[in-house]
Amino acid sequence: MNKYFLLGIFAFSILFSSCKNEKDNAAESEETNKDKMVAEGIDIENRVNQYAEVKLTSDLNNLSENQKKIIPLLIEAAKITDELFWYQAFGGRDTLMPKLGEMSAEYVNLNYGPWDRLNNMQPFIEGYGPKPEAANFYPSDMTKEEFNNADLSNKESLYTFIRRNDQGDLTAVWYHEMFPEKLNKASDLLKQAAELAEDPGFKKYLNLRAEAFLTDEYYESDVAWMQMKDNSIDMVTGPIETYEDRLFGSKAAFESYVLIKDKEWSERLAKYVAFLPMLQRELPVEAKYKKDSPGTESDLNAYDVVYYAGDSNAGSKTIAINLPNDEKVQQEYGSRRLQLKNAMRAKYDQILVPISEELIAEEQRKHITFDAFFANTMFHEVAHGLGIKNTINQKGTVREALKEYSSALEEGKADVLGIYMITKLHDKGEIKDAELMDYYVTFLSSIFRSVRFGASSAHGKANMVRFNYFKEMGAFTQDETGMYSVDMPKFREAIDALSNDILVLQGEGDYEGAGRLLNEKGQIDSELEASLTQLSEKNIPVDIKFEQGTKVLGL
Repeated sequence: MNKYFLLGIFAFSILFSSCKNEKDNAAESEETNKDKMVAEGIDIENRVNQYAEVKLTSDLNNLSENQKKIIPLLIEAAKITDELFWYQAFGGRDTLMPKLGEMSAEYVNLNYGPWDRLNNMQPFIEGYGPKPEAANFYPSDMTKEEFNNADLSNKESLYTFIRRNDQGDLTAVWYHEMFPEKLNKASDLLKQAAELAEDPGFKKYLNLRAEAFLTDEYYESDVAWMQMKDNSIDMVTGPIETYEDRLFGSKAAFESYVLIKDKEWSERLAKYVAFLPMLQRELPVEAKYKKDSPGTESDLNAYDVVYYAGDSNAGSKTIAINLPNDEKVQQEYGSRRLQLKNAMRAKYDQILVPISEELIAEEQRKHITFDAFFANTMFHEVAHGLGIKNTINQKGTVREALKEYSSALEEGKADVLGIYMITKLHDKGEIKDAELMDYYVTFLSSIFRSVRFGASSAHGKANMVRFNYFKEMGAFTQDETGMYSVDMPKFREAIDALSNDILVLQGEGDYEGAGRLLNEKGQIDSELEASLTQLSEKNIPVDIKFEQGTKVLGL
């Protein structure tokens, strides 16, 4: 072969190799620059690893062919609500995501923005300050005073954004006007699912919810959802919870769950709804704070959740649902309590049991059980239906009177009234399968699980209040090795005392008092901080993230 030809090949190979190396170096440099988007001092891999990955699956063998066709349609509609929540929570996803490395992008996706939901909404991406309390529901330059003084119809609606018009004045924009194309598509998907639905109640609900997406009138579809009884597939979707609005607590965020009923477990739970009127009458508070009558059409069921989207998927994951939130629907029809058993089991196995092995005294660890965890979670949701929905002094609903404090106080109420209900039913012999101590020790261990969600979460703040309140009353003690033990008599006293305090604050619509309770008792002291650090050092996950969708389900 000609030596010049060989030299040419050799030169070309060097040039090609050089170009390739330059491209590789450029790619590495670009990746390095992307990694620099992470704020200084943040170990982004460690943050991602706080979440244990869980596959969301369920046994689909008992579903009909039509039901199997419905699930992908519901998941597609859920994905749209996911996009809408991104806008409500952050608003600039498309400008942020292309700048990020793989790991930082994953953590941004878990948090729906550059603020850490497990760390009091602290920013973890360079260039971002603290998360605005207004999220993206209100103008960034709007003050509370300006909003309160604005003569503006529908400004306090759950379903409006507050924006500025061309003159700079505040105006209210309905969700369906803000997102016409996306909500029309989601509506069409629900209607397609309704055509395949075999259960009349589910069909009616899907059609009414589809219409609600286009009108922001959700009452009729909430009633239809309450009246469903026999459907094997369920879906919770729409603008529902107001946690994301930390300015006023009045704007509802989009979310979705796609669910498959566990009929065997549901049958075990059905009997407890009948006890609600009795439990309401016996609440440890003056009669004027328990004058409401909880609806007895409420039902209690267990489900496998096969898809989370939007608000429900942001940061810490919900494992039980109590809806609707509409006070009128609750008073007329009660509410439905959905226990998400597969997600609950994942948190129990991967988080609660390891926490108990680190922090609960050895002689009390035998009282940590999944059945107690399930019951505590279930009765938390049932307890949302107890107490009072409207203030006793014409301040409007509890939610209206307590504003941004309402969500955290309501979660605190549900926590303590849930364990109150278990205590009452156990005393009356209606709960027989476990010792009362099982529920109390599991309840204590669960506080450590939930308090790790941080003060930015209504659930996390409620758990801090409960921990400090119970500690001050001696409901549990900590020994010199850092292990915690329940004191049963004092635990019972603390349940009644905190139940009374919260129900009075809600009934009086005491905004200042609610703020004092949450701010004074909603803090992590040095002892609790040391316990939480111990859990982090043992690499115990804080929460779970999901591998989910039609492929995971085999559809």
